[in-house]
Amino acid sequence: MVKVVKFGGSSLASAEQFKKVAAIIKAEPCRRYVVPSAPGKRTKNDTKVTDMLYSCYDAASKGEDITNHFGEIEARYNGIISELGLDFSLADEFEAIKNAFIHKAGRDFAASRGEYLNGLILAEYLGFDFIDAAEVIFFNDNGLFDSERTNAVLASELKKHEYAVIPGFYGSMPNDTIKTFSRGGSDITGSIVARAAECDLYENWTDVDGFLMADPRIVENPRVIGEITYRELRELSYMGATVLHEDAIFPVRFAGIPINIRNTNNPEAHGTLIKSSSDKYDTGNVITGVAGKKGFSVITVEKDMMNAEVGFGRRVLEVLESNDICFEHLPSGIDNMSVIINTHELEGRRERILNGICRAVNPESVDIEDGLALVAVVGRAMVKAKGTAARVFKAISGAGINIRMIDQGSSEISIIVGVEEADFEEALKAIYNEFVY
Repeated sequence: MVKVVKFGGSSLASAEQFKKVAAIIKAEPCRRYVVPSAPGKRTKNDTKVTDMLYSCYDAASKGEDITNHFGEIEARYNGIISELGLDFSLADEFEAIKNAFIHKAGRDFAASRGEYLNGLILAEYLGFDFIDAAEVIFFNDNGLFDSERTNAVLASELKKHEYAVIPGFYGSMPNDTIKTFSRGGSDITGSIVARAAECDLYENWTDVDGFLMADPRIVENPRVIGEITYRELRELSYMGATVLHEDAIFPVRFAGIPINIRNTNNPEAHGTLIKSSSDKYDTGNVITGVAGKKGFSVITVEKDMMNAEVGFGRRVLEVLESNDICFEHLPSGIDNMSVIINTHELEGRRERILNGICRAVNPESVDIEDGLALVAVVGRAMVKAKGTAARVFKAISGAGINIRMIDQGSSEISIIVGVEEADFEEALKAIYNEFVY
């Protein structure tokens, strides 16, 4: 068995955390390839190393003296090395990075050094080989990830190393400059390495016991999801649930590799297992999770006999397309059509969109309402459970909340309801309590 393990910034924020990580890796020899993030916050008021690097680089790009800025970064890493008792120095690396900052090597280069330096320390501490991500992870000229070239080169390189550390978050452009993934990109790197290694399991270690059934900022002590499918995860992640970077799902999903979300600070917990498919149902929980987010608007178009007018919906959507706007949902009736979109997409375009729809379909009325929140109730067991939708609506009604929109896909894996933003938190809590307690 082969496992690829990725550790987040909180898991590698200090020497104490490094020791926990090393114990986890050494506990199972099949944990052969390790993807580290840059050091995260040690305390609530601490600063992530990535933010320190951005700040230092910005100062350098303005021609300011970065001695103090860079000294703080050096001290952070040297403190970890010292507390781990390593006979190891990053002095040459620090000098090279500082000079690169002064000569404006780019913000992506600056940000990537957090993972790069942490990877060097972790490899030294574990006694593993070090593979620079810039040599095995590639982007094309347009800055898009080159998945097939990366997979071929990385797979070949991994076969040369029984154990290795590959820093997360970055790769290289065709001109050899550094390019980073979006924030949270170490999750993506871990998934890429997992695919190339053809591993049996990709473990993503963080600071929570797993994927929670609801946002803990809204629901007190929500349960951990024991097992979830990629489709369910996609639905919940889209609606704001955050544990795993969304783009990190796809390389391992493509390869059929399961992901296990684990807690570095509680390694005994089984965490959440994410699989391509699952026939396993928790009879006590009809739903897998509930998530949502605010910031939506609804465009409502009304016209008698709309349903008999060929191409009506297409013409409305073409107006949005011409304004580079994606829609979220299309709940509609016989004589009305609603289009749910992100409110921020409307900025500076409201009148143009309304006028465009009027010209396109000559409606009896068209208007835009803001302040909508969407709540998604997700679960593969919902297909087999009678009355799930009724329970959702009963819970919301029981909380004295009016439902503005209902949307259920044909797969029946999710039910999405729209409520006023002011009712969002209460609606989410009401649904969770209905199905969990």
